[in-house]
Amino acid sequence: MKAKFVSICGVVVECLILAGCHASAPPPAQGNGMPVQTVTVAFSPVPVTSEYVATIKSRRSATLQPQVDGRLISISAKSGDHVKAGQLLMEVDPAHQLATVASQRATERQKKAVLDYAVIEFNRQKQLFEAGVTSHDAFDQARQANDNARADYDSAVESTKTQEEQLAYYSIRAPYDGIVGDIPVHVGDYVSSTTVLTTVDENRDLEAYIYLPTERAADARNGLEVELLDTNNTLIQKTKIDFVSPQVDNSLQGILAKAPVSSAVMKTGDPLRSMQMIKARVIWRTANLPTVPVLAIVRQGGQSFVYVATQKGGMLIAHQAAVTLGDIIGDHYAILSGLNAGDKVIVTGTQYLVDGMPVILLGR
Repeated sequence: MKAKFVSICGVVVECLILAGCHASAPPPAQGNGMPVQTVTVAFSPVPVTSEYVATIKSRRSATLQPQVDGRLISISAKSGDHVKAGQLLMEVDPAHQLATVASQRATERQKKAVLDYAVIEFNRQKQLFEAGVTSHDAFDQARQANDNARADYDSAVESTKTQEEQLAYYSIRAPYDGIVGDIPVHVGDYVSSTTVLTTVDENRDLEAYIYLPTERAADARNGLEVELLDTNNTLIQKTKIDFVSPQVDNSLQGILAKAPVSSAVMKTGDPLRSMQMIKARVIWRTANLPTVPVLAIVRQGGQSFVYVATQKGGMLIAHQAAVTLGDIIGDHYAILSGLNAGDKVIVTGTQYLVDGMPVILLGR
């Protein structure tokens, strides 16, 4: 009974093995080769492109720093707010400047009193001099005192205006309509002219900053088409390069190129924002290149190959040809090198093929 059970199990295992082998086996050969389907290689216009990371920047972007020292006593805006030109964003404690203005106004009033007395004295001395009562010397002294008092008063008036204008520096306002950036400071912080308070970006008149490698310097020029893509490779908009820097950026060892960006929105509905990073596909030129279906590509050891149906010794074989891949266009690869027009590229059963294997063409 035990032997019969072992025999039955052996049969079951053998059946399972045979079934598994049958499932992974290649299509049955017909005659002297494996049946395959092919496509004939033809050349077509294909854009030659390179993809880079681009940074969106606003042509109007202001970094706000105080023009005076002091402690922040109020912050009226928060990051992301849309603000109008002249809108109050922050305020530095103006108490010391208010005291200076009050002192200067008092000085101005004192100078005014001196001037008023000098005017009266000058008019009196003038009348006495014209009546022959006082000397010319006394009249000249009164006139000099009047001129000095007037100059002192005018100087005090201008100093008061200057100190009053200084008060405006304690209020930080938006330079134009825009969006408030990060606010790294807090109420109570001591700030100076080197402290960054925030930024205001006008979310229009945007540009894409693209750093091209130096080896592309000879190809970089105004008018090159650029496709702006989001992180999912969805096209945002098409534009063209309108500026190429004559210098190489030392830190990045790249050449800055700029392309204008309209106030477009991404597929998600979100607008492009200043300092946002996206993809930029630069189209260098259009070339006539062969294209093959993606499924025809076989990769081995980091190299890409296709199988070409080739006549050899009176029979058709699968010849393995190394190819250099270009961009993906729909469900096809552009081939930069390795194929010629008229080559018949095998597109089915490539996982079962080896170099030199006989094949039979099926209708396609």
